[in-house]
Amino acid sequence: MKLFKLTLVLFFVVAIGCNRTPPPSSSTVGNSDAPTGSQFIVTSEPAGATGVGEARKTAIDGATVVVVGHVGGSATPFVDGVAAFSIVDPSVSYCQPAEGCPTPWDYCCTQDQVKDNIATVKIVDGQGKLVAEDARKLLGVRELSLVVVQGSARRDDAGNLTVLAEKVFIR
Repeated sequence: MKLFKLTLVLFFVVAIGCNRTPPPSSSTVGNSDAPTGSQFIVTSEPAGATGVGEARKTAIDGATVVVVGHVGGSATPFVDGVAAFSIVDPSVSYCQPAEGCPTPWDYCCTQDQVKDNIATVKIVDGQGKLVAEDARKLLGVRELSLVVVQGSARRDDAGNLTVLAEKVFIR
């Protein structure tokens, strides 16, 4: 009977440890209120989404792209005061607090994979200007939220990808 109880306890510990539900974020801003950027949030997912890693390889500067990723990539993936943040390809695993990582969205366990699977998202208005409101409040997202963004691809000289997003779908 003790063996059965021990097996049952171990099963639940493993099941909880493997749960990929994002932990509450202490740095989340505005998630208790409704998002303020309803003009940017779409209720149906844009078709043809690719992971960040693939988009980094194939996106052409100026072309329209649809990219999917988790908000993260560093301890502070949001740019305070503006609608900008980084996303990481969903194929890259993030760490769990049980693995000794208090900020799973920084991908401390898989940092070597992040550099080829990260992009910056900037929410822009109809004139192409960066929205001057925190993305957490604007979209109601937080660290590790899974988002699909549609917008225009921009590349810098190092090949880094930025998406000037006009539409965001939150999975």
